[in-house]
Amino acid sequence: MTDTTIFEPTGRAIPFAVEGEGPVSLVMFSEGGLEADGLAVISHYLVEEAGFHVVRIGSAAESAGVDERVEGAVDVLRHIGLEHTWIGGHGAGGSVARTFAASHPDRTNGLLLLGVEDGGLPLPPLMPVLIIQGADDDVTPPAHGARLHSTAPERTSVNNIDGAGHLFPLTHPIETAFIIEEYLDWD
Repeated sequence: MTDTTIFEPTGRAIPFAVEGEGPVSLVMFSEGGLEADGLAVISHYLVEEAGFHVVRIGSAAESAGVDERVEGAVDVLRHIGLEHTWIGGHGAGGSVARTFAASHPDRTNGLLLLGVEDGGLPLPPLMPVLIIQGADDDVTPPAHGARLHSTAPERTSVNNIDGAGHLFPLTHPIETAFIIEEYLDWD
């Protein structure tokens, strides 16, 4: 797997990992730390099997709010020279991704949401959205993804993974990565 790098703009220690150099770029926000979130296996698959360029960004601190995480992501992307990318995340990381896309639509090609939180965040206009839900998720149930899909059905796609709970990126990483690969491969 890829080593985590710590970037420290203005005294904040932001962990991130970069893998691959492919033409399709994807930035993923974890719910918490980068070590055991399941996104590493998904990232590795997308790099090795699909030739993607994947950046995973953690939180500068456990108490970091959504806006602070978005600001940190902008700093990291500027640091590595990534101007345009797909933005995604799992659970709370998906809420960070939605906030990032809404405040930086010029940098966002589209959204990838794994386990949609029910936070009332609207989708940014005009961008495609892939929603992946664990069919048995009791933390971010499929109803959240279905409700978000209903707000923009013409540009959202929903996939449920049978037998998967909230930790489906960890328990079903290849299945999750395959859905992402199939959807983003046209970009």
